[in-house]
Amino acid sequence: MSTPYPIPATETRVEIEVKNSRFIATAVPVFNVDEAKAFIARMRAEFSDASHNVPAFLVGFGASVTAHCSDDGEPAGTAGRPLLAVLQGSGLGDVAVVVTRYFGGTKLGTGGLVRAYTEAGQAVLTAVPRAEKVPTHTVMLALPYPLLERVRLLIGQFDGRILEEEFAADITITAQFRVTRFPPFQEALRELSHGALAAEIIETAAHIHRL
Repeated sequence: MSTPYPIPATETRVEIEVKNSRFIATAVPVFNVDEAKAFIARMRAEFSDASHNVPAFLVGFGASVTAHCSDDGEPAGTAGRPLLAVLQGSGLGDVAVVVTRYFGGTKLGTGGLVRAYTEAGQAVLTAVPRAEKVPTHTVMLALPYPLLERVRLLIGQFDGRILEEEFAADITITAQFRVTRFPPFQEALRELSHGALAAEIIETAAHIHRL
């Protein structure tokens, strides 16, 4: 995944009531399936006396996503699927939601359950603050002293961030770029140095930015 995408910034909880049944929706960011499973287990432990703890999660984003849901004892298709549909329509990646239900004595019917779990999921995703997961390259570049100021300007021009500068016979700069901004920087660097300089990618990772 080379493009940034939105994720939940922090754990968020919202409660709604439908015909005396309480629906408590908790949303968190999760970055792998193990984290999602651990969150679901934590919710089931916290609300161990609840009628149901219905989970759904998306790990990843877009085409490269792992999706999961469960009805946790509710009639098939009335809880997990609607909740997962809310996640898939939210535009978020790396997100897990558990909707905890405390039965209030009035049966909701299959249509009522679908609506209630959908509403609970929508409520918590409306409330959750957003962050952005931005894939980045950390790169290293050796250059002669006369080019230092021009290379510093070039890094800034392509939204790069200088992490470190080492001064020896040459100067070694370590910098960080969004994955999408690195190829045009590399091209501009070649032009500036008439093909003599190229930056080397030493690490690719994702960084989280609050929106």
